[in-house]
Amino acid sequence: MRKWIFALFGAVVLLSGCNRNKPINEHSQGIWDHYFVYPMSKLLLTIGHLFGNNYGIAIIILTLIVRFCLLPLILKQFKTTIAMQKIRPELQKLQQKYKGNDIETQRKLQQEMMQLYQKHGVNPASGCLPVLIQMPIFMSLYYAISRTQEIKTHSFLWVQLGHRDPYFILPILASLMTFISVRLSPSMTEEQMPQMAMMSYIMPIMIFLGASSVPSALSLYWVVGGCFSIIQSLILRSQLKAVKAAKNGQA
Repeated sequence: MRKWIFALFGAVVLLSGCNRNKPINEHSQGIWDHYFVYPMSKLLLTIGHLFGNNYGIAIIILTLIVRFCLLPLILKQFKTTIAMQKIRPELQKLQQKYKGNDIETQRKLQQEMMQLYQKHGVNPASGCLPVLIQMPIFMSLYYAISRTQEIKTHSFLWVQLGHRDPYFILPILASLMTFISVRLSPSMTEEQMPQMAMMSYIMPIMIFLGASSVPSALSLYWVVGGCFSIIQSLILRSQLKAVKAAKNGQA
């Protein structure tokens, strides 16, 4: 998961240095402009018009739409977490069996682990999908904001959506929401906890630096998404506790 987080941060840094300000419209050429940026711009304008041309509200609604659309993948990731916990004793046996660090031993370990995953229908890489899907959404949102004058110059709360937050309030909130959501994440095994504990400090710093470098609209997107993730994590954690309690009761 970490490599996708770093990839997302790299995209933010790249976008913060971009200066592609040609207005976007239905006549814009190119696959990226025509099929990604323009539909995103049109969607934000349409939602904004429904709320009195309030494009801050449009971004909040868009964020919620994206998060609800990702819920099936999140639930699948949650089910994978439960399945991983069930097969953990078998994984530990394999790790004890193949303790060597040589290439051949590690190859056999990976091979048997993959067979074990297939046997139980577990896909450890499923947690990467939500991040991967959000990357093009995030990038198209960036260009839609910077290349749509109505959105770029719109004032929402204390910021202009197309400019950085002058008081760094949104970047701080985005960082805080990231820290809380990572600490609450139920989608990790015990083996992953030390890594995630470290990432819970690294990721907020990365998010703060990224949110401080891009338009406030994207910081708002992160803040709302972070709030959604916290609520989602609290619900999933309660479900996980119920599953563990039921398992202990059967034992």
